[in-house]
Amino acid sequence: MNNSTTRFSNRVDDYVKYRPAYPVAIVTFLQTNYGLTADKLIADIGAGTGISAALFLNAGYHVVAVEPNKEMRDKSAELLGSSPAFKAQDGTAEHTGLTAGSIDAVIAGQAFHWFDSKKSREEFNRILKANGIVVLIWNERKTISPFETEYDVLIVKHARDYVKVDHRNIDTEHIAAFFAPQPVHLEVFANRQVFDFEGLKGRLLSSSYMPARDEQGHEAMIADLKTLFEKYKQNETITINYDTKVYVGQL
Repeated sequence: MNNSTTRFSNRVDDYVKYRPAYPVAIVTFLQTNYGLTADKLIADIGAGTGISAALFLNAGYHVVAVEPNKEMRDKSAELLGSSPAFKAQDGTAEHTGLTAGSIDAVIAGQAFHWFDSKKSREEFNRILKANGIVVLIWNERKTISPFETEYDVLIVKHARDYVKVDHRNIDTEHIAAFFAPQPVHLEVFANRQVFDFEGLKGRLLSSSYMPARDEQGHEAMIADLKTLFEKYKQNETITINYDTKVYVGQL
């Protein structure tokens, strides 16, 4: 389960249903500030089930989704493949299989922390056109409200390797080093999800570091989640708030 290219194979359905989308305002921001017009070709690296690809497809872009996990890649093709503007292919951030100088913008949604930063930088440089941009996106779950704080404690209690693989391990300093000597800009957008209990359970299970349905510790984790939900629910729902962090720059 430590292999980043296979660890989501048994999470695909929950990932599709319960992972947060990205704010549409991201596209407007990139269009306004970086000239990312809809005639540009987007490479979504570590595309997963296509959540980030869908953001740009819906805005009229052509997107090639590069994803090494077969189950997730197949799901992206199932969900988005009816669009002639979408293509999914096998590949990694370090070896995308894309043609040199063919891409206007590389995006990576909730994925960059899995990459080898040195090798992926070399690969992005290879596939990007002159003046192409790299856009790194994360939905970062907030831990401000009492529910959010206790939910994070629950995750730490029941997770296998959360502390090791949490994307927060890749901080602004690491990202600045990836883009150096070029500058990188951070833009933050508000985002949120509202769940009933089944939705909250699916959201928890979409994370690769949590015990899956057939794994040891699952039942105890769900019991704790139910207790937490009952404690903080309002009108049978709870809200998870996010900062959607978008890092943009050239290499």
